[in-house]
Amino acid sequence: MSDKPNTIAEKLDVKKTVLIGFGFMATTIAWGIYDSYVPPLLERLLKDNPTIAHWSADLASKPGMDFLTRFMETQEEGGLSAAGAFTIIPLLIGIIMTFDNIFGVIFQPLFGKFSDRTRSKWGKRRPFIFWGAPISAALFLLIPLVSQTSIPIMMTVIILFVFVMSLWRSPVVALMPDLTPPKLRSEGNAIINLCGGVGTLIPMLAASVFVALFGLNKDNEKLQEAPHVFALAAVVMIISTLVLRFTVHEESSNRLPAKTGGAKREETKKDALNLKALPKDARRSLIFMLVTLFLLFSGTNAIQTFFTLFAKEVLDKEPNEAMLLMAVFGGSLMVAAIPGGKCGKKYGRKKTILGGMAAFMVVFALYIVTRGTVIDNIAIMGVPIIFWLALIVGGGANMFITVNTLPLVLEIGGLDKVGTFTGYYYTATFSAQIASPILYGFVAMITGTYMSLFWYCPIMFALALLSIFFVRHGEADQDKLEEMVEQIELENAD
Repeated sequence: MSDKPNTIAEKLDVKKTVLIGFGFMATTIAWGIYDSYVPPLLERLLKDNPTIAHWSADLASKPGMDFLTRFMETQEEGGLSAAGAFTIIPLLIGIIMTFDNIFGVIFQPLFGKFSDRTRSKWGKRRPFIFWGAPISAALFLLIPLVSQTSIPIMMTVIILFVFVMSLWRSPVVALMPDLTPPKLRSEGNAIINLCGGVGTLIPMLAASVFVALFGLNKDNEKLQEAPHVFALAAVVMIISTLVLRFTVHEESSNRLPAKTGGAKREETKKDALNLKALPKDARRSLIFMLVTLFLLFSGTNAIQTFFTLFAKEVLDKEPNEAMLLMAVFGGSLMVAAIPGGKCGKKYGRKKTILGGMAAFMVVFALYIVTRGTVIDNIAIMGVPIIFWLALIVGGGANMFITVNTLPLVLEIGGLDKVGTFTGYYYTATFSAQIASPILYGFVAMITGTYMSLFWYCPIMFALALLSIFFVRHGEADQDKLEEMVEQIELENAD
């Protein structure tokens, strides 16, 4: 057997992986800006609409509104207007802001499967990116402009934007596992997540940068209406398209056997790559892994959504101070990305995920049991030292989990279904992002405190821990990889 497969499997092409990561970074920048800047635009568009005001007044007069009002007050945007009157505007904004997750659940698996079957001189994934990213950039530029027109026009642009984004997200994520040997995918995914972390930080800094450049007050509506920040994401999407066009090369999929010809050769290649329908035990592993992902992301999404309210109630911190604390959590995520990938390669993906879950639950439980004790009085910048520990260790543990979950799911599917299984992965995670804010909203309403966040998240992780014990597949098989590469080389030589 040739030494070439071993060489391929032993060392990750970091430069190529970083270049691939530009595409994922573009999506995280876009969504970061979208989540931060679109709600204020929607609020200003909706607040002066007489139909919305009539609906609010009519709903407020209905019996049972006390229950609905209490629930809406648990949501991040609240359920009351500044004047104290009930308004459905936050509810409408909340519904609109879930469109991206709903579209992701519906369309990302579909377009992931389409990309698996695509045949072109550009490969399987890049055609979706070459079309999707520029169109997304153009639509994103339109959002602040049409926010001053009418609700139907604004909604049309938003719907088109989230649809086109869902068209190319699975293909851009599938590029890394396509071009990376299975054993190295955890390390590769770590670099991709690191690029995503950079993309997450950029929107946080964007406001300050544009305040300095254009003299805009960051609390002024002019900044929120100005297209500068939206243009930033659009430019990055265009740059990422050019990077993937000229520096990252998929093998042309035109040469692959067509459905109408070369049946025998296609079947031979499928046998060599072990591309068969999932057996029963593998399907079982996939189902439990998707359940695990749903539970994990339900826990972490609740932290992201409600942390500002938790910090205000429990830590007595203002929103800007809460953002600083979340930046520490985000920084811990980025620092842990590469070590998490290396641990996945050395010790196995499932063991690394289990270790991350255990660390997360232990450090959160430690904060709970030390509340009100002498240890709770030891503080840095007015925040208990155990809470800082929870942020740092919890963020790192979460990244140890994240960088290994996608490679594990893809390994279950096999090489011919990378796009499809990337879609399945995002179906589970996006479903959690839709359900968790509602679920935890009810928990917070019933308990009457956002301290319940530190109970809710570990419980979700504990349930995920139970679920992942039933996952029996997903580790990289080095022997199978070497056999596969050798078979492909023999066929290409024929």
